[in-house]
Amino acid sequence: MTPSPRPTLADVTRGRILYGGDYNPEQWPESVWHEDVALMREAGVNLATVGVFSWARLEPRPGERDFGWLDRVLDLLHAGGIGVCLATPTASPPPWMGARHPETLPRDETGAVIWYGSRNHFCASSPVYRDHALGITTDLADRYGDHPALRLWHVNNEYGTACRCDTTAAHFRRWLRDRYGSLDALNDAWGTAFWSQRYGDWEEIIPPRRAQYMVNPTQELDFRRFTSDALLECFTAERDALVERTPHIPVTTNFMPLFVGQDGWAWAEREDVVSVDIYPDPADPEGDDGAAWGALVQDLTRSQARGPWLLMEQAAGPVNWRGVNHPRPEGLTRLWSLQAVARGADGICFFQWRQSRQGSEKFHSGMLPHAGPRSRTFRQVRELGADLGRLGRITGEPVTARAAVLHDWNAWWATLSAGRPSDLLTYERPLRAWHRALWESHLTCDLAHPESDLDGYALVVVPHLYLLTDAALDNLAAHVRGGGTLVCGFFTGVADTDDRVREGGVDARLRAVLGIGTVHEWWPLGEGETQPLASTGDVAGEGATGTLWREDFETDGAETVAVYRGGELDGRPAITRHNHGEGTAWYLSTLPDPAALRALLSRAADGAGVRPPLPGLPAGVEAVRRGAWLFLLNHRREPATVPLPAPATDELTGRRHEHGITLGRHGAAVLREDPPAPGSGP
Repeated sequence: MTPSPRPTLADVTRGRILYGGDYNPEQWPESVWHEDVALMREAGVNLATVGVFSWARLEPRPGERDFGWLDRVLDLLHAGGIGVCLATPTASPPPWMGARHPETLPRDETGAVIWYGSRNHFCASSPVYRDHALGITTDLADRYGDHPALRLWHVNNEYGTACRCDTTAAHFRRWLRDRYGSLDALNDAWGTAFWSQRYGDWEEIIPPRRAQYMVNPTQELDFRRFTSDALLECFTAERDALVERTPHIPVTTNFMPLFVGQDGWAWAEREDVVSVDIYPDPADPEGDDGAAWGALVQDLTRSQARGPWLLMEQAAGPVNWRGVNHPRPEGLTRLWSLQAVARGADGICFFQWRQSRQGSEKFHSGMLPHAGPRSRTFRQVRELGADLGRLGRITGEPVTARAAVLHDWNAWWATLSAGRPSDLLTYERPLRAWHRALWESHLTCDLAHPESDLDGYALVVVPHLYLLTDAALDNLAAHVRGGGTLVCGFFTGVADTDDRVREGGVDARLRAVLGIGTVHEWWPLGEGETQPLASTGDVAGEGATGTLWREDFETDGAETVAVYRGGELDGRPAITRHNHGEGTAWYLSTLPDPAALRALLSRAADGAGVRPPLPGLPAGVEAVRRGAWLFLLNHRREPATVPLPAPATDELTGRRHEHGITLGRHGAAVLREDPPAPGSGP
């Protein structure tokens, strides 16, 4: 019998964009709850996430349940027409668990206990923690599975805890047995002939702990894989309990943005709804921590979801964890929220509804701040709710991308061990630089796993994937042979899945695609050091420089389009282009300065037939097409005028614009081209 399809985000949105945030009524006297619901309705809130950190209230003593207060909260929200995203509270075990069962507490690489008194203080491998977590989850599902307010299940919160205790060690050994089957296979994969590390018994293997010098890098890589899988086991157990009891309700857990601790591709496959938390820095709205960072996380989340996704948390004002926590300038919350909708979000939520008066986050903003409903923040919250209420027709609409940026958590993890050519080469640095260059060129892109189907992409870019599997390498070769364009960054394809350096330093299949021969040396640059580049064509403009990395390599069929100028590598190839099969492969052996990188990727995209949705945009204005709608987002602090190729109507205002539109400071428009008048043309 074919199982029924799982519910999706569309079953939650029901033709409207979700709007709301985390609601923690247990922090407030019950007399406040009615005011909360009234103000939520005034703000246009239609979804409240409840119970994320309520385990100690729901289970004040082991096995005891206190659901009465939650009954009243859900009934009150339902009476106000507000749906509920009900959380399992398992991210923050109550103090009695740590006190009675210290074995549930995580330990760090030195063996020190990470005590309770904060949050996320659990060992994912602990059977005691897992039993209690499943117990409270099951009871929540049994009690509220048929409640009319329930729209979505939210499991745990921002999974990311790591533990290296003895219970984890035993779990790690079981995981390794399943992966390798034998000690001989493990010793071969880990290269334990180095430094006399060969294991003769499974019980000798431990998680990477504090050692005299550098730890085995493949052991570290496998432990990161294992930690992601151990946490995923916890999520899956709770998810399965919920699905069994409420097959009609979708399940999510909220990712942290571009977080290193979880293999997001594997996790997204287990969710009905993919959601993420995004907290850009308003002090730098045009920099890496602002709109460009938001676009990267949004593109990644949409790609994980393979469609619409949910922004589970953002801030309505200042956060409280940065050294200096800046408020958001007028209009910025609206702008960044609409950017998320443009890039596929069907829900915009915040942490949290009412700003806390006590606890560690009392200076973290809320939709309803300490200043109350007459505050500037709450006015903007109401205005955003009204805007999102006008965009219901957009829910479910796709964001189509013909370019893909390849991203893989295994490759990221493999770069984290010590003993690399340069500590300055982090995984994120090229990824963020390349995505930003595409974003500034208005080239919408997906992120994709290197083994995924690339047939729908004319342009595939690889900023930096140190580790590539055989399947991934074959996939890239097939993409280019079949007529695709590949732009590949430095220090890519160096290691196999066990972090073993491939023969020749770079895999031979990739070298053949790129048309390069011997890679003599990796030649990294120091902090702040640059390398002048000279173009042999028109690729690198005058004054272009490389940063972070260089390589001394030979070409083998590739055309050199830019060379290093000056220093030890004077005249050596820096950027190459190679025709391979029906396609084209570019190779960048350095990180060009932002303008040069933007120009190069734009040229490669144009050659592949990938172009922006609207030409001639002013600097700082972002354009994204979602379905039939064109989003225009002004990230500048001053107005900007955008010419339009055809008359269009703004969904946010209802105004028709004939030839152009002026966007105010941090302004936005959601345009739909007007149909031609009858008889106006063929």
